[in-house]
Amino acid sequence: MGPLVARFARAGQRLRQADRARPWVLDTAVVVLVLLMFCLPDLLHHGGAVDGDGDDRHRFRFAFTQLPLAAVLALQAGLVLPLLWRRRRPLAAFGAIAAVFVLQWSLDAVLRADVALFVALYSLALHGQLRRLPWACAVMAAGMVLVAVRVSPAVSVWDALFFLLSTATAALAVGLMVRTRRAQLAGLRERAARLETERDQRIRLATATERARVAREMHDIVGHNLSVIITLADAGAYATDTAPERGKEALQLIGDTGRTALGELRRVLGVLREASDGVRRAPELSPQPGLADIETLCDGVRTAGLEIVYRTVGEVDALDRGMQLTVYRIVQEALTNTLKHAGAGTQVNLTVVVGDERLVIRIRDNGPAGPAGPRNEEGHGLVGMRERAALYGGTVSAGPAADGGWAVQAVLDLTPQGGAR
Repeated sequence: MGPLVARFARAGQRLRQADRARPWVLDTAVVVLVLLMFCLPDLLHHGGAVDGDGDDRHRFRFAFTQLPLAAVLALQAGLVLPLLWRRRRPLAAFGAIAAVFVLQWSLDAVLRADVALFVALYSLALHGQLRRLPWACAVMAAGMVLVAVRVSPAVSVWDALFFLLSTATAALAVGLMVRTRRAQLAGLRERAARLETERDQRIRLATATERARVAREMHDIVGHNLSVIITLADAGAYATDTAPERGKEALQLIGDTGRTALGELRRVLGVLREASDGVRRAPELSPQPGLADIETLCDGVRTAGLEIVYRTVGEVDALDRGMQLTVYRIVQEALTNTLKHAGAGTQVNLTVVVGDERLVIRIRDNGPAGPAGPRNEEGHGLVGMRERAALYGGTVSAGPAADGGWAVQAVLDLTPQGGAR
């Protein structure tokens, strides 16, 4: 049963596509079908008594007018040909057919082509404006009353009305049902298209967000470690002639820093790596750095020449991993800027204070903050720090300190979303 239904569905889809490409084919086919099924029998029996032999007039106590062949052809054409525009101009088609229908029954003639009026009513309910439908129903009811009166010598008026109005109601109901079904399908297609667009937008947004996150991580890792490596390389080059052992130590530190940076880069890029065969493999991940790693970070920067005093206040271990990573990256970026712009020999005071509702990071150095200080520029580092802080409802401020040097302060909100603790 399933394959048969699927086959019919595919056939219906192909027919709809063909109809959209050449709508005149279906309209012509409907007209030809009505001509063959309902007009041709009237033409073949033209000239004989209705419904059989000549006794029918007395047996049914009524007879229909025997029109000339030309008149029959004209009435059939008036009833059937307007069906050619039943979908493009449904109201006009219905009005033309109804006028010919009334004219025909006024002449006391009966034609099988009257079925065109029901087809026109169906088409009006399906394709026409709904506000015009009550008027069409009134015209249809009036026409059915006319027919019932004309056939009253043979059939009860109420029986005739019941049959005729039931047929008209069925045509109207089928047209409205198909119209409603098509509207529902159109709504579903529109909703599917809208959901697909929203899905694509979410994918693009997620991609942009992930790119921004990776860019921040890359900036923090590369910027910090390259600054340390450059400083150590300069110091090693200077110490090569005066203290070779210090130069050797600098080279070893450069190697350690490079390996650390390489490991962090592999961890960040590992989540983006996809095997050539299309199968995503689990990247080799190591824990993200946290507050416990700040001391190691400070040790690495100390080897590059900064004098750092680091202290914490409050329960730093109680912070979640996301908050700890944010604090680590902000501290890393601030120390990198200090190393890059203030140079070796600069003293840095680093404090992380964890309170009940907020966390404060203070980094102050005694380096130059003069007019040449590029640290006053809104670079990617400061922007990255502010973006990280904004994830926790925080702010970052940076500028020259009142007593000289440079100060960076970040304030993060520790209150859970919604205000509940």
